[in-house]
Amino acid sequence: MSGSPPLARQYGVTKPISLADPTEADIQRSAELEKFLVNAGLYERNEEALKREEVLNRIRLVVKDWVKHITRVRGYSDQMVENANALIFTFGSYRLGVHGPGADIDTLCVGPSYVTRDDDFFFILHEMLAQMEDVSELQPVPDAHVPVMKFKFQGISIDLLYASISLPVVPEDLDISNVSVLHRVDEPTVRSLNGCRVADQILKLVPNVENFRMTLRCLKFWAKRRGVYSNVTGFLGGVNWAILVARVCQLYPNAVPSMLVSRFFRVYTQWRWPNPVMLCPIEEDELGFSVWDPRKNPRDRTHHMPIITPAYPCMNSSYNVSTSTLRVMMEQFQYGNLICEDIELNKAQWIALFEPYMFFESYKNYLQVDIIAANDDDLLSWKGWVESRLRQLTLMIERDTYGKLQCHPYPHEYVDTSKQCSHNSFFMGLQRKPGERVEEGQQFDIRGTVDEFRHSVNMYMFWKQGMEIFVSHVRRRQIPSYVFPEGYKRVRSKASSATHQCGKLSSDDGDGCRQLKRKKNMEDDDAKQVPSEKRRSISPEGLGITSPEVITCHNLVNSSSGSPIETVGKEDNPNYSTPIGRALGQGARFMEVDEHWQRDETAEGGSSSNSSVVTTPACEVSFNQSMGLGGNGQAEGSAEGSNNLVLLATADSCEADSMHNMVGLQEESKPKAALGITLTLAPLDPDVQNPVIRFKCYYIPFELVEAFVFYSLIDIVFKLFSVFFFFLV
Repeated sequence: MSGSPPLARQYGVTKPISLADPTEADIQRSAELEKFLVNAGLYERNEEALKREEVLNRIRLVVKDWVKHITRVRGYSDQMVENANALIFTFGSYRLGVHGPGADIDTLCVGPSYVTRDDDFFFILHEMLAQMEDVSELQPVPDAHVPVMKFKFQGISIDLLYASISLPVVPEDLDISNVSVLHRVDEPTVRSLNGCRVADQILKLVPNVENFRMTLRCLKFWAKRRGVYSNVTGFLGGVNWAILVARVCQLYPNAVPSMLVSRFFRVYTQWRWPNPVMLCPIEEDELGFSVWDPRKNPRDRTHHMPIITPAYPCMNSSYNVSTSTLRVMMEQFQYGNLICEDIELNKAQWIALFEPYMFFESYKNYLQVDIIAANDDDLLSWKGWVESRLRQLTLMIERDTYGKLQCHPYPHEYVDTSKQCSHNSFFMGLQRKPGERVEEGQQFDIRGTVDEFRHSVNMYMFWKQGMEIFVSHVRRRQIPSYVFPEGYKRVRSKASSATHQCGKLSSDDGDGCRQLKRKKNMEDDDAKQVPSEKRRSISPEGLGITSPEVITCHNLVNSSSGSPIETVGKEDNPNYSTPIGRALGQGARFMEVDEHWQRDETAEGGSSSNSSVVTTPACEVSFNQSMGLGGNGQAEGSAEGSNNLVLLATADSCEADSMHNMVGLQEESKPKAALGITLTLAPLDPDVQNPVIRFKCYYIPFELVEAFVFYSLIDIVFKLFSVFFFFLV
């Protein structure tokens, strides 16, 4: 017995999958991976590391002065003021040792019990920071799941949380990993404290810290390149990726980084969600905080991708993930797995794994969310709030379409430098759920969904005049040019797409390319059959019309005159010029009807879809319903005097009377086969100078309907009495 080897420590809740040591080839690939990461600029220089330490020391002094100031104002004794203290802890990538140049520092301020988050942290400390010259881009987010204040200190991004513990004086040697720090604190405080506690636990639960750090650095870079790194928009954030990587390190304790990266994709392409990823057993404590347990908590059963934190109270760190974002991440895991298989077979290099995701070539339809504010400082806070609510828009669309309309929020912001106002844009890809049976005339009406999203956004505590939001539906060809790095609009050609797809994976043997070429030839033949004159007449692009269509999320009212501010109009019309219209530079918006695009949708999607995406405020939904604008009904009338652009989508023949006077276009719009959208614009109303959509509808006065119902009831009663007296006699 004395000669038996000692038992190796088991990391995690299960035994490891493999204890195999790396081969010479694995070690060589790890060296190549590290060289690639260094060349990619993922490691910061010593000078920047020293500057980060200096900034953290400055922030420590600021929060200490802040707590002493509050203690003095509250009337405490001089001895209490002298002992008043606050501590700064770090967590996230900085504490894990995987931060790169320009990365933000996640920090936690721990203060005494009488210093509150709402009144003292987000107001008094906020004012102190706002007056400091070293502080810029100050952005409070008090309503986040974990309340945070974001800012830059001497150019370094800081995310500052606050936790008020149940002690009148915070000791300098406070052990934040001790459970006693959680006594008599609220839920937001627990979530704030857990950032530091989780980071410490992760480092304790991995077999090799250096291999873990290099693997995590690699996969975070990969996630950002592939557009799946963002907790706020429904993907995974830093702590999520850290736990996933740590679990793979536990399953392969002797593996080097090149092996761990490959095993990462192999494991999670086969993972059966919603089975949770855990680094240690879930422990319960007498403090009584709720821990993740789907057996007891019904809400936990709705989580799609549970990634459980290792520190008490154990929580699901990926509660933001939706069915749509989980689908996107699983697709990217499969992509990474294929690339890593090629790398292990020496058919590809590491650079192939980090090829950027072509988001604007992946979908036919998009939602564009434009955010504007009066100045850059207002835009910073307004953008942070709206971005934190974008996940809710994804969930609302999934809910209202019963999961049949899939959303892909892209975690990147875009700025149109040509705008006169402070501006940001976000985009979401839209597509019908693959394999979903589509009935004739089916449409996705998300107007009420957008209106509900507007109401949630308008609850912003720090709203100021000029903060506005616009939601618009755009097609792939209508994507604005400023989203592309080259500064111009990329035209998607089938040939370039085929080349891109063939060059993406070195394991392709050319079959996919031949299929794309055949599809391109078929589409070219179809395009030739469409008369050129007809294509010109139904293509607004050739007439200088700006797209996409814009749907304002709420009525804009001029504060000075009280009159509506039009947000959509013809730019070259001198009578149609407004502050918001000039700022956004939108112009008149039209829905294109392109028969060749319909065939392209059918060819690439495999089947023609009659679904449509409709975005317009809910107040206009009630108007359409009251006018009897159903799928097949025809009505006569007009929608005049509205300052909102009404977007009507029909699956059948709903006639629309339109005249495009502004561009000399008179063409009856036909429903788009792929989207089922019919939209036409009427001439500008001279009273409001706004594009008005006119619908044919039959108007029946209410008095006539009331009289008809009344006399019908009298007739029915008379007949009933007649039958009664007949049987009585």
